[in-house]
Amino acid sequence: MSREGQDTCRLYTDLAWLWPMWGDAATEYAHYCQHVTDLIHQHAKRPVTSLLDIGCGGGKNVLNLKRHFNVTGLDLSASMLAQAKAFNPECKFVQDDMRTSRLGRAFDAVLMDDAISHMNRRTDFEAALLTAHAHLNPGGVLIVTPDVTTETFQQNKTSTTLAQRDDGVEVVFIENVYDPDPADEQYEATILYLIRENGCLRIESDHWSLGVFSLDTWRRVLRETGFEVYEGNYNAGEDQYVTFACVKAGC
Repeated sequence: MSREGQDTCRLYTDLAWLWPMWGDAATEYAHYCQHVTDLIHQHAKRPVTSLLDIGCGGGKNVLNLKRHFNVTGLDLSASMLAQAKAFNPECKFVQDDMRTSRLGRAFDAVLMDDAISHMNRRTDFEAALLTAHAHLNPGGVLIVTPDVTTETFQQNKTSTTLAQRDDGVEVVFIENVYDPDPADEQYEATILYLIRENGCLRIESDHWSLGVFSLDTWRRVLRETGFEVYEGNYNAGEDQYVTFACVKAGC
């Protein structure tokens, strides 16, 4: 178990082997990626052939988006990038920090999914959005979907997901979110992994400090970054997320 309050992010390091089991790329991720693709074609003011997935993780979004675009993935975790490359051997991947990365080329579209939640300070949040803007061609579009905003955050929300591999390994993912200080722009996610291998149970834990910003903050920062901002919703079962489609001026 981790000490209370200490960030571990083990899902991106020693427990990264669990990631393929948490969310099916061919169903759950495919539905979201179709939503992303539709928004890109709706709002882009230029032909879109290339896409940069910032915070691509294990490559589940890339697996779906590469059917429509020439996709490059960027992530800080070497373990997650190894999975992404195995999933998508024909795509290019870069290990770098989303706050500071400058690849020296621009793309027609950029996706920032749940990795933006790890920007838990305003300066990091703004820096990551500047990275997206710097990698867009004029008329290109950024799609970004916050996991939560101040308005949608649910104190002590707990979700449970059961997954099983063909070799019989079973994992129950239990995630709890809690905001110890609603006056700041951070909240905590605590995850328990109940892992059964050959019937033997072991319990691992994870702790993340994540960013939570108001809708007004999102709108203002995106506009100050240089985007023309469009706003909509994405429905995923019982959960609803705000999705921003952000066009870079100049085309």
